[in-house]
Amino acid sequence: MTRYGLWVASWLFIAVVLVTPPVMVLSEALRDGIGASVATLADPDAQAAIWLTLKVTVITVAVNTVFGILAAWLLARFRFFGRQALLALLELPLSMSPVVSGLVWLLLFGAQGWFGPALERMNIHIAFAVPGIVLATLFVTLPYVVRTLLPVMELQGRDAEEAAFLAGASFRQVLWHVSLPGVWGALLSGVLLTTARALGEFGAVSVVSGHIPGETETMPLHIENLYNGYQSVAAFTMAALLGIMALGAVVLRSAPAWFARRREKTL
Repeated sequence: MTRYGLWVASWLFIAVVLVTPPVMVLSEALRDGIGASVATLADPDAQAAIWLTLKVTVITVAVNTVFGILAAWLLARFRFFGRQALLALLELPLSMSPVVSGLVWLLLFGAQGWFGPALERMNIHIAFAVPGIVLATLFVTLPYVVRTLLPVMELQGRDAEEAAFLAGASFRQVLWHVSLPGVWGALLSGVLLTTARALGEFGAVSVVSGHIPGETETMPLHIENLYNGYQSVAAFTMAALLGIMALGAVVLRSAPAWFARRREKTL
């Protein structure tokens, strides 16, 4: 009875906290029919927000994937002075409010910031522009690839890599042909977590973007703007689209484990 009670309580909690919100968002988006919902996505500001979100996400995932692989390999293979401090700093974006990180970028690159006036004289715009949005998103998504890869690389060991180095392989060859093939699942998981987080980032981007419609408004910011403007159908339609994109990343993250279980059953 205890087992079944916990099972029922778990599903009730999941239904209330996880299932109900997306169902309500989808129902509100389709309140006036699917035609009206799709029509809201034809708005130029909506399309600009979608493309900006996708562009920032692609840049963020690419940069953090490369950094995450190199950082995880370094931390897994070597013990050096400051290693624990580096591990602690990698956790900082998970514990710090994104709004605080956005304010830090404004302090550095805003019009009254430390480097802002000098950059403005060189016609380089970071705050209230796309580079600032990218920096803010990079900060909040930085830990995911590193923290996902690190435990798997530590379990992998270094014997095969040392043998490859002794055989004359370069670092790139060892990393690509020896290290990464054993951690593809963890790497994919970290990349998709980074993708989902980048798609939905609001706090840091809200501070550093300037909320300029059609220029620096990502999908989460555009949703807030629509909702505050009493355009509920358009807001919930954009929210539903954003939710579907994030759900797709989550489903792809679970796919390798699902296929592995299916393979084990067939064997």
